[in-house]
Amino acid sequence: MRDPRLQQFARNLVRYSVDLQPGENILIEMIGLRDQELTKCLIEEVYAAGGHPFIEFRYPEVTRKLMLGGNQELYEQMAAIELNRMKQMQAYIAVRSGDNITETSDVPEDKLRLFMKVYQRPVVDQRVNHTKWCVMRYPNPSMAQQANTSTEAFEDFYFQVCNLDYSKMSGAMDALVELMNKTDKVRLVGPGTDLSFSIKDIPAIKCAGQNNIPDGEVFTAPVKDSVNGVISYNTPTIYMGTSFENVTLRFDNGKIVEATANNTAKLNEILDTDDGARFVGEFAIGVNPYILQPMKDILFDEKIDGSIHFTPGNAYTDADNGNRSSVHWDMVLIQRPEYGGGEIYFDDRLIRKDGRFVVPELEKLNPEHLK
Repeated sequence: MRDPRLQQFARNLVRYSVDLQPGENILIEMIGLRDQELTKCLIEEVYAAGGHPFIEFRYPEVTRKLMLGGNQELYEQMAAIELNRMKQMQAYIAVRSGDNITETSDVPEDKLRLFMKVYQRPVVDQRVNHTKWCVMRYPNPSMAQQANTSTEAFEDFYFQVCNLDYSKMSGAMDALVELMNKTDKVRLVGPGTDLSFSIKDIPAIKCAGQNNIPDGEVFTAPVKDSVNGVISYNTPTIYMGTSFENVTLRFDNGKIVEATANNTAKLNEILDTDDGARFVGEFAIGVNPYILQPMKDILFDEKIDGSIHFTPGNAYTDADNGNRSSVHWDMVLIQRPEYGGGEIYFDDRLIRKDGRFVVPELEKLNPEHLK
């Protein structure tokens, strides 16, 4: 018997997240998913909306083999084929699962870079900039293990997070968007962190269930050369299959001039991928009331209540500071008291302390108002 939460989830994705209209094409990528019940639910909902579903199945262990043996000629041909298909899509949904989040950790760095730059980046740019898109993880025992829960408990948590009222969250975000759009100087303060930068004239974008599930962030980007100071992230982060902890970045006029972590050499290899990788493409504030602890899954961790993420690499075109890179690495700092606390200042005004908004116009974004 089909779990009714699954059908509701599929309906939310098709009708709300990508707002599929009659006659529109949608590419649905199922990445690492073994159980196809959600695929069938999505196809049903696309047909009900009058759309045309195109289905692609991918598996991380197969992608790893492609990376190990591929070359530029192959990736250019793959990119040309994928781009041609993506240009015919009006919407895109990716459901990501898989049994091993470190599947590509042993792929040599030069091969990872080539795959990302020649094949992945052009396709992602087309998808992000020219389709209505939504990307999500899907629960499995591996994710439950990352979250230190049973599989059943994690599934309950997942559907609670993913099926919440995102339209209510969207309305509560409007005041933060308005305030960020009027702000010049931002300062982040906390243990090992004292960072200042400008967001002047760069749009703030709310994320309330359209592009990610789960969701819950408002993002912009720093003026490219305005970032100065140091930030110490307190959340583990996975990048291309490698796990990093205790990442600290020091900035001088926008550029990362010093970077350390549990794997400092690997961290700096990634930041040397291209010129843009040592500049920041995104600053975001996380507000999802149900996501409280990191689980080494960025689609969850970047939405943690009381968090920010500050992202080396490529900027999004709808909040663009001009930075371009094949890297886009969301790194998370949680500022709730149990993680050491911290403050956010907009133009020298304290707007959030220890993970809670402290100005009247933003109080509706505190967790008790979003559940």
